[in-house]
Amino acid sequence: MSTETTLAAPSSLVPVFVRLKLTLLRNGLRQSPGRTAAFVISALGGLVVASAVVIALVALRGNPHAAALVVLLTGMLTLGWAVMPLFFPTGDETLDPTRLVMLPLRPRQLIRALLVTSLVGVGPLTTLALVASSVVAVANGAAAAVVGVLAVVLVVLVCVTLARAVATASTRLLTSRRGRDLAVLSGLFIALGAQVVNVAGQQLGRAGGLAALEPVGEVLRWIPPASALSAVDDAGHGSYGRAAAGLALTVLALVLLLWWWQRTLTTLMTSPDSSTLQATAKDGAHRSGDGERGLARLLPEGRTGTVMLRTLRYAWRDPKSKMSWAVALGIGLMVPIITAAQGNGTIYTSFSASALLGMQMYNQFGQDTSAFWMVASTIASPRDAYEELRARALSLALVAVPYVTLVVVGSAALLGPWSAFPDVYGISLGLLGALVATGAMASTLFPYSIPSEGNKNVAPGQAGIAWISLLAGFLTAAVLVSPLAGLMVWLHVAGSAHLLWVLIPAGAVYGVGIATLGLRVAAPRAAARLPEILAAVSKG
Repeated sequence: MSTETTLAAPSSLVPVFVRLKLTLLRNGLRQSPGRTAAFVISALGGLVVASAVVIALVALRGNPHAAALVVLLTGMLTLGWAVMPLFFPTGDETLDPTRLVMLPLRPRQLIRALLVTSLVGVGPLTTLALVASSVVAVANGAAAAVVGVLAVVLVVLVCVTLARAVATASTRLLTSRRGRDLAVLSGLFIALGAQVVNVAGQQLGRAGGLAALEPVGEVLRWIPPASALSAVDDAGHGSYGRAAAGLALTVLALVLLLWWWQRTLTTLMTSPDSSTLQATAKDGAHRSGDGERGLARLLPEGRTGTVMLRTLRYAWRDPKSKMSWAVALGIGLMVPIITAAQGNGTIYTSFSASALLGMQMYNQFGQDTSAFWMVASTIASPRDAYEELRARALSLALVAVPYVTLVVVGSAALLGPWSAFPDVYGISLGLLGALVATGAMASTLFPYSIPSEGNKNVAPGQAGIAWISLLAGFLTAAVLVSPLAGLMVWLHVAGSAHLLWVLIPAGAVYGVGIATLGLRVAAPRAAARLPEILAAVSKG
C-alpha cells in the first residue's frame, strides 16, 4: 500500500531528486581539495564573465539594435546547452537516467523531477541572469515587461529541457568509449569556438557596430527560444500579434522537447543495450575479420604494415593520441582561415600544417605508454629499430602529406598569390621531412612518459625533458630546412622566378632523404638505449 501511495504522489520525487543532486555535488567536491578548488575557480570565472555580459546588456537598454544582439546571444546560449551534455557527460551524474532503470518510476514522474533538479546549479543560474538582462535590454513598457517575465521562464525551461533531452538520447553514446573520446576532444572545439567568436567580434567592430547583426537577427527571431526574446521587443513596439506568435513558437518548442524527452526516456528505460545481450554469431564473424578488412589490406606486409596499422589505430582509438592529432589537424587548418578573417592572411601561414603534423613524430615511444614493453620485446637489432621507426614515420606521412597539400592549395586559392605556391609547398614538404628526422632522434634521446590517466601529457618531473625535446628538435629542423629556404631566396634574388617550380620536387626529394637519414641515425641509438627508453616511458 505504501508503494502505491508513493507512486500516486509523483510530486514527492522532486525534493528527493533535488537532495540527491546536492548530495552528489557535495560528495564530489569532498573527494579532493584540487577538485573543490577547480569547481570554485571555474564557477567564479563563469560568474565573472556572466556579470560582465549582464552589465553590458543592461547598458544597451534603449539601443535600436539591441534586439538583434539579444536574439543572437540567446541562440548561442541555446546551442551551448544543446552540446554541453555531449562535451561534458560526466559533469552531472543525474544526466544518466539508466541509473534509475530498476526503480519503480514512470517517465512522467522522472521528467518532472529531473527538470526541477536541472534548475539547480551554476549553469541555470547564469542562464537566468543572462536571459533576464537580455529582457531588460529590450523591454519597453508594461506589456513588454509582462511578456519578458514569460520569456525568461520559457527560455530557461527550453534550454534545460533541450540539454536533458539530448543527454537522454545520447546516454549510451556518452557512457561508451567514443563518448569519452568526444569529451576529450571538447577542449579543441571550445578553443576553435573561442577563435570564431574572437574573429566575429573583430569583424563586427569593423562593420560599424550592432547594425551589422540585423540581417542575422531577422532570421533568428523566429527560431525558438530566441523568438521569446523577440516577442519582448515586439510587445514594446505595440506588435502584439508578432509577440504572441514568438511566445507561441517557444511554447511549442518546449512541448515538443518534453515529448521527445519522454519518448527517448521510455525507450531507454525499457529496451536492453549491448551490455545485456550476447554478441551474435554474425557480429563475432565480423570482428574476427576486422584485421583483414579496410585499411589493413592496403598496407605493406610484414612488420611495416603491422606497425603502421597499430600506430593509426592508436591515433583513432586512444583518447590522448586522438586529442593530439585532432589539435594538430584542427589548428593547422584554422590558422590560415583565422588570419584571413582578421585581414592579415597570407599563404605562408600554411607552414603551420607541416609544423603541427611533424610534431606527432616526437616522443613516439612515450605515446605507447605502458604498452611499449611489448614493442621493446620485438626490437633486437638496429634493423628492427629502423623498421619500427620507419613504419611510424610512414603512418604519419600517410596523413600528413595529403593534409599539407590540402592546406597549402586551399591557402593559395583563398589567400594567394598562386605564384608563392611552389615556395610554400616545397618548403612545407622539406619541413615535414626534417621534423620526422628530428622527431625520431628526439624520441630516442629524450623519451618521456605520458600518464594514461588524467589530463596531463607529461609525467611529473619530466616536463624539462619534454621542452628540451621540442625546442632542440625544432631548432635542428629549422637548420635542416635552410638549404631549401636558401634555394628559394637565391631564385628570387637572381630573377629566376620561372624556375621556382623546382622547389616542389626538390622539397619532396629533400624531405624524403632527410627523413630517411634521420631514421637511420636514430635506429642504432634506439636499439642501444632500449632499457633507458623503457624506463623513461614507464614512469607515468
